[in-house]
Amino acid sequence: MPKLYAQASKQNISTSEVIKIKEAFLSIDAKKINQINNIVKGNPKPKPRIQITTKGPSRKQVIILMGNDNISNFMRNFLVHVSNINRSLRNTKSEVLMDFIHSDFLGIMIVTNKVSLQSDLLIIENYVKSSNDINALQVKVP
Repeated sequence: MPKLYAQASKQNISTSEVIKIKEAFLSIDAKKINQINNIVKGNPKPKPRIQITTKGPSRKQVIILMGNDNISNFMRNFLVHVSNINRSLRNTKSEVLMDFIHSDFLGIMIVTNKVSLQSDLLIIENYVKSSNDINALQVKVP
């Protein structure tokens, strides 16, 4: 009399027990048998990961100080600014791209995908200062 799956699979399963499972269920392929075996045995403990959260600005952030009027005017068209800055960075063959813009009471914070080089900072600065939405005299260098 063939064993049932529950009988054939125990917590400490050996290769012979896996073969018995396969013999009991001929229609199931090997991948399914392995999946069933892993479910019954239980998954091993996941590897511990170190989770790090930074409080201050990271090197991927470009902070541009400006007045409140400039902030609100610049943020009205932030989608256009993101695409234009990314286009300017791509035109210079830069690997840095802008992910998003965040505003606070001091200015705007531009978050990039990689650490920005000095040339990337100049491109961003020139774009922000040449924007029609703001007064360039009230913008501080990043």
